Amino acid sequence: MPDITIRRATADDSKRLTRLVRGSRAYRGDYAGMVDGYQVGGPYIEHHPVFVAVDEEGLVLGFYALLVDEAELDLAFVADGAQGLGIGRQLMAHMTGQARAAGLRSVRVVSHPPAEEFYLRTGAVRTGTVPHAGHIHWDRPELRYDVA
Repeated sequence: MPDITIRRATADDSKRLTRLVRGSRAYRGDYAGMVDGYQVGGPYIEHHPVFVAVDEEGLVLGFYALLVDEAELDLAFVADGAQGLGIGRQLMAHMTGQARAAGLRSVRVVSHPPAEEFYLRTGAVRTGTVPHAGHIHWDRPELRYDVA
């Protein structure tokens, strides 16, 4: 596993995080429309707790965004080349610590269907299904991390 640091993202990270989202192979094929034109903007990063995992050289390997007011994990991505190295697990452990420090009892996750197993392996429990709506044409797993 690479030596990583998890730090708070800044608006300067916007382009790197946007590239990570748009380039994710998890969003190819039927799911491509979900990230087409998606942007992780500077104002979003400054308003929400967004944390990035970086290696010794500062390369962004993954990130997550926690919506504290909604008690929801909004975004979680690990770079394709860094998957399977434990970075996602470290990010979720960090996220639950941040949620606990913010006074949350649990954190909701509406998952990209292929990511459900990852969330289950990192401690989330399945709570239901969010039906398809709008431009999302598939049902999505709903999960929860208990952090209190």
